[in-house]
Amino acid sequence: MKEFLTVVAISLLTINFSYSQEWYKMPEKTRTRWASFENPEAEKGAGGKENSGAKGHAFDRINAGESVTLLHVDGAGTINRIWLTINDRSPYMLRSLRIEMYWDGSQKPAVSAPLGDFFGIGLGRLVSFENELFSDPEGRSFNCYIPMPFKKGAKIIVTNDSDRDLTSLYYDVDLVKVENHDNNVLYFHTYWHRENPTELKKDYEILPELKGSGRFLGVNMGVLTNVAYEESWWGEGEVKMYLDGDGDFPTIVGTGTEDYIGTGWGQGVFNNRYQGSLIADGEKGEFAFYRYHVPDPVYFTRDIRVTIQQIGGWQKDKVVELLENGTDLIPVSVAGEKGFFKLLDGSSLKITDPNFPDGWVNFYRRDDVSSTAYFYLDSPANNLPELAPVDVRTAKMSKEN
Repeated sequence: MKEFLTVVAISLLTINFSYSQEWYKMPEKTRTRWASFENPEAEKGAGGKENSGAKGHAFDRINAGESVTLLHVDGAGTINRIWLTINDRSPYMLRSLRIEMYWDGSQKPAVSAPLGDFFGIGLGRLVSFENELFSDPEGRSFNCYIPMPFKKGAKIIVTNDSDRDLTSLYYDVDLVKVENHDNNVLYFHTYWHRENPTELKKDYEILPELKGSGRFLGVNMGVLTNVAYEESWWGEGEVKMYLDGDGDFPTIVGTGTEDYIGTGWGQGVFNNRYQGSLIADGEKGEFAFYRYHVPDPVYFTRDIRVTIQQIGGWQKDKVVELLENGTDLIPVSVAGEKGFFKLLDGSSLKITDPNFPDGWVNFYRRDDVSSTAYFYLDSPANNLPELAPVDVRTAKMSKEN
């Protein structure tokens, strides 16, 4: 076990920092290539041939129901950067466009996600930001810096699942070609999920049970709060990570949603290297946030499952009012001057009892939650479900830019 983790750690460190190696050293048998519409197969000496070399194919369109190939290369290499922009950047379009990545000739994509969510921000809303893995300099473009190695070939496809044409897509994929990779190099994957709404008293799955060995890289999440809970706080849920055969209880468990992304006592807007909250709009009930486990790797050798509890909180009298209004919730605990009381461990306390202590009441609730999980795996394909259909992805998403 220790030997395996050492190998994984070394290989992933090599991958993660391949693009930031010593600037003055020349790696052996390494060739730089870029793919764009001017040279989608990233071939040597084959770019810019159209229109006598004068910007003949800087962009292309994707009509409704059609696909376009951004990259198709054979051999071994590593994608180090992807840049992309489109003319229709509405939440509806960002959830309708589907980006898929295939490694080593696999028939199942390792990456299959809505375009906007893949590039690091949920809810299809663009804001200016930069972190370790993604950036959007001015709220109009998409950049990804996650290293994506492949041993036999790579293909990237974008499909327009919407009911309207996309007239302009610009991009480039920056990679290096190498002779070969070591056998222990892992493949990059994603998993996108949405529950609208979540189930009461059931944890939301950021990552369903995934078979294999690898590394959980992190997640970006979006939450549209349920108006039935009025101005109550939604983010008391703890993140749980079930590793390598865990049963009912996980090996890793946090203390709350805002705690998981490095803040506390609520969640405003902030943008850090490995953690952030890019949207925190309490009036609209819209929140988008991320946590990337780069300096604190999460490894697994057999399987992994990652969840987050659907728990919120409010003052006791407010929670009582919600219950009186028929709101769907289950009290979990209460914290106040008299102490902390657990309500689900056989307690006879009822929130409607006259002697129920005053304080902050945590409770199970139901909201609209979506997420994109990022991970490395020892296989070019995974055992996870296919991407949800476009109507599930785009529900409640505005069609206006």
